[in-house]
Amino acid sequence: IFILAGGHSTRMGTDKALLRLDGKTLLERALATARELSGMVKIVGARECYADFGADIVEDEFQQCGPLGGIHAALGASSAELNVVLSVDTPLVNAAFLRYLVDRAEAKPDALATVPDAAGGVQGTCAVYRRPFRAVAEQQLKRARNKITDTLVLVRVEYVEESEMRAAGFDPAMFANLNTPEEFARANEAKRA
Repeated sequence: IFILAGGHSTRMGTDKALLRLDGKTLLERALATARELSGMVKIVGARECYADFGADIVEDEFQQCGPLGGIHAALGASSAELNVVLSVDTPLVNAAFLRYLVDRAEAKPDALATVPDAAGGVQGTCAVYRRPFRAVAEQQLKRARNKITDTLVLVRVEYVEESEMRAAGFDPAMFANLNTPEEFARANEAKRA
């Protein structure tokens, strides 16, 4: 499992991974969730920022390219066929849902990605990728086409629709991103309520 912790956090104004929600940093929360599913958890981000979190660090080969660059780096550092990617700024995603995604990916061996399509869009930073996806991502990154959704249209994808998620007992609200101070304040208030 790879935690995408890189990025500039420009809308937040500070490193989102280090913000505290309910007493833990977002990165600590993501690591705890990931470790419920696997003992092999790595952080994708700057080594100097996250070296003290007790996980191996993977740094982007393509700098300043957003999450697609992080996914590319993660797949390059993996020897596993299936690789879970989880963004640090989605603290409501739980291990049970990640296991559900892995099960879906295992059931569709021809899909290079298993991705939720819920909560208003494709959730490419909470997904399962097969290692061959890396080559397609690299082609896109070399062309400065850094959007995950633009890359997904080039490969076979198993989309998990919102209705399927709900039927399996998962609330799509789990994909709420914490990108701004206002969103973070609302999340903290919700945790206290």
